Amino acid sequence: MTKVVVQNGNVESALKKFKVKVARSGVLSEVKKRKHYVKPGVERRDKIKEGIKNSRKKNRNY
Repeated sequence: MTKVVVQNGNVESALKKFKVKVARSGVLSEVKKRKHYVKPGVERRDKIKEGIKNSRKKNRNY
């Protein structure tokens, strides 16, 4: 659970800090991932495709 303390009634900065903490903790990406069920085989396939894409990205020469 992400918590932020509001100091001196400064809600805007507390909200900004909250958004940063939520983004770093990966809550939103987890929610997006769990939005729909993905079959294990499809998940495995996508993971392999992503690995191939990332390796090609790393091996690019500019």
